[in-house]
Amino acid sequence: MVTYNPKDWFKLIFHFHKSDTFRVLLPTMFVLGLLTAAVCYAESTYFENTYSQLTIFHQISGFVISLVLVFRINTAYDRWWEGRKLWGALVNTTRNLAIKLNAMLANGAREERSLLHGLISNYPFALKEHLRNNVTDKGIVFSSLLSQNNYLKVEHKPNYLATILHKHCLDLSKNNVHTPNDFLILNENLNQLTDICGACERIKTTPIPYSYSIFIKKMIFIYIITMPIAFGLSLGYWAIPIVMIIFYAFASLELISEEIEDPFGTDSNDLPTDEISEKIKKSVYEILLGHDH
Repeated sequence: MVTYNPKDWFKLIFHFHKSDTFRVLLPTMFVLGLLTAAVCYAESTYFENTYSQLTIFHQISGFVISLVLVFRINTAYDRWWEGRKLWGALVNTTRNLAIKLNAMLANGAREERSLLHGLISNYPFALKEHLRNNVTDKGIVFSSLLSQNNYLKVEHKPNYLATILHKHCLDLSKNNVHTPNDFLILNENLNQLTDICGACERIKTTPIPYSYSIFIKKMIFIYIITMPIAFGLSLGYWAIPIVMIIFYAFASLELISEEIEDPFGTDSNDLPTDEISEKIKKSVYEILLGHDH
């Protein structure tokens, strides 16, 4: 995820990040500018400027397409923001679970605390890789309860980790002679782990309807490809920069929407799940192991 200062206007305007849509669209903009120049030359040479009323079509259709694109990017942003809220809930859930387990454990119990730290902090790492369709053990801490061989074999790794964590927390509660019903206190947070995973999977596996996406792309293409004809008749060679700017605006909105509607990947504008996973790992460590127990 790109970090920046939203108040630094001039730096943002003149800075072109590697993921900036301007870089992506520049070759197409250049070709479109050449096409517009050719059309303007042909119209000024072989046709009289008597068809400027054709721009009325683009005024009306441009307004309609703008409304569709606004709805498109708002829908994509809602998915991005929902994903961010889910990962924020994951931060709180893991912290609450660690706090409750810390209260359950007796002073000392360094080995048990280390084991629980590994089990809890493994979950966000497994979840982010699961959402990226990666088969990797990056960031995973293996222990007597979690072997690398079994972990790599299982298909749904977050569910596998949640199962181990559930079972171990239940065993801890049963063995606690003072409060044997502690599992009821932990169960809410344990269930939330799977709820968060399921909600993230819903975002990941449910893109916007195919027909809607194709419709938007077709409408943008038709609108852009006919702009040189309509604007060339009324604006002459001024149509070249205008066509390029309008194409940049419309196409950028579609590209941005495509990128952020799946917020769990590795694109520059996707959620910082790597950083959040590391933050969870540090927070859980501080709760369970960072103080004198």
